[in-house]
Amino acid sequence: MEAIVIIGIIFGSITAVILVPFSLRTQERIRVQETLRAAIENGQVMPTDALENAARNVNLRPPPSSSRDLRVGIIWLGIGLGLCAFGVALSFDYPDSTTPMIALGAFPIFIGLAFVALSFFNRPKS
Repeated sequence: MEAIVIIGIIFGSITAVILVPFSLRTQERIRVQETLRAAIENGQVMPTDALENAARNVNLRPPPSSSRDLRVGIIWLGIGLGLCAFGVALSFDYPDSTTPMIALGAFPIFIGLAFVALSFFNRPKS
């Protein structure tokens, strides 16, 4: 019974970390739209800055760039190397834990290498 609760807490935490920011962003967009709608219905003249900011908030993801890919790749490499180092550190007390932890760390390492390679391929042509 205790294991089920622990697993529920782990997956619940992961779900909360993903869904809460999405929900808060959605609520913020709804409030901005309601404010703009109320101002337009009351006949107020909307400044162009407010309309541009409302339109800009629609797409929150920045455009892809080589520096962003390099940064993300370095972060993934750090995560993977950290998992490998954790496996090596665990091997002093638990010798059988080294291989699985290095194998687990290999996934983020290869993701990081792919992002680093993309940063070199996506350089501006000019």
